[in-house]
Amino acid sequence: MQFSDFGLENRLMKTVEHLGFTEPTEIQQQAIPAAMQGHDLIASSKTGSGKTLAFIIPALQRLTKNRALSKRDPRVVILTPTRELAKQVFSQLRLFTANTQFKAVLILGGENFNDQVKVLEKDPHFIVATPGRLADHLTQGHFYLNGLELLILDEADRMLDLGFAKELSQINKAADHRKRQTLLFSATLDHAQVNDFAQELLTKPKRIAIGGAFTEHKDINKRFYLADNLEHKEALLQHFLSHENYQQVIIFTATRSDTERLANILIKAELSAVALSGELNQSQRNQIMEGFSKGHQKILVTTDLASRGLDLVNVSLVINFDMPKHTEEFIHRIGRTGRAGSQGDAIAFVGPKDWLSFKNVEGLLEQTIHFDQVDGLKAKFKGLKPKKAKNQKTDTKVTKAVKTEKSKVKKSTRKTFHAAQDVGDMPILKRKKPLTAQQIENSDLDETE
Repeated sequence: MQFSDFGLENRLMKTVEHLGFTEPTEIQQQAIPAAMQGHDLIASSKTGSGKTLAFIIPALQRLTKNRALSKRDPRVVILTPTRELAKQVFSQLRLFTANTQFKAVLILGGENFNDQVKVLEKDPHFIVATPGRLADHLTQGHFYLNGLELLILDEADRMLDLGFAKELSQINKAADHRKRQTLLFSATLDHAQVNDFAQELLTKPKRIAIGGAFTEHKDINKRFYLADNLEHKEALLQHFLSHENYQQVIIFTATRSDTERLANILIKAELSAVALSGELNQSQRNQIMEGFSKGHQKILVTTDLASRGLDLVNVSLVINFDMPKHTEEFIHRIGRTGRAGSQGDAIAFVGPKDWLSFKNVEGLLEQTIHFDQVDGLKAKFKGLKPKKAKNQKTDTKVTKAVKTEKSKVKKSTRKTFHAAQDVGDMPILKRKKPLTAQQIENSDLDETE
């Protein structure tokens, strides 16, 4: 299938060709026609599958073909869970709107509020935003959504996990009219809150699921290594950064403090590294991501802040210094490499504190994972045995007690009494035997006498 098969408007089709898109991905093949037909949509696909284009193209087709419902209100709102993902979506959207009459703006938390008010006053056609900041502007009446034609939620599961349900409901109610179309994209359709929220937002939606809920990439070679402790992990990290062939690397850690600490260790080792965490303000984060995307640094140390949405084509290696707390984040993390059909490598260190997360990932991948080893850095740690639950111990004690009582009962029933015994206040009397005929006759004689 080709993009030309979608029947796109001529100018839009020329832009698609100019940007080098020829063959749509699987999610694009299914989502674009359904969205162009005006259906509400709930869709899931693995990270890096091209879903951004799956909603940008039908949005532009709708705006090109249809007359606006309002001259002042935005026609399309695209919501994302993080600022980094919003910037990624906005940069792709700008490529398509560059030579058109359509204006697009980016509204993010952490940036100057008054500057955003001025931008919104210019009546943009597209708004790409994070839900918290957009809801703030909506509350203060800096724009209205009465004429909104298309509401797009990217990574809806992540937005709900981050606690944006209230803001999403507010935005939905502000644009609640029958002509609005809604496209909801999620990493999984097995998310209870996503399904409940979809019933609130969508009208008779078409459901599209590409692969499993967390389909892993075939273009990513995964390796796992056991580690005894923090120092062992750092030694393994130094080894791979010295011996692996890579263009750029993303290292994922569990905590914000570890990002800075590891980056400093690597810089002291004369490696080109930079740290990214949620503690930085938006301007600092923008500067770091822009520098890394341009290749100013070879190594990015970060938390799950950079696990979704960032399309960094030169990242050929991902290292999980710590296993993720949320199992599905493993798929999103390693999805930062192996983009657009390129081969990628993903390495994970598994220490005692990572063991439970590792077993959850193993269950998610539905395969038994075998560990590799590095000569001179073999781990003494071999994994943890599953602990017996406290309830199980209690149940064992109860079972033993029941067995003891049963044995006592059995022993007591074995006793036989050959003579009547008095128990309590009521004596137990022997049952009289029936008299024989001779005894009855003798008894009669005695009475006569």
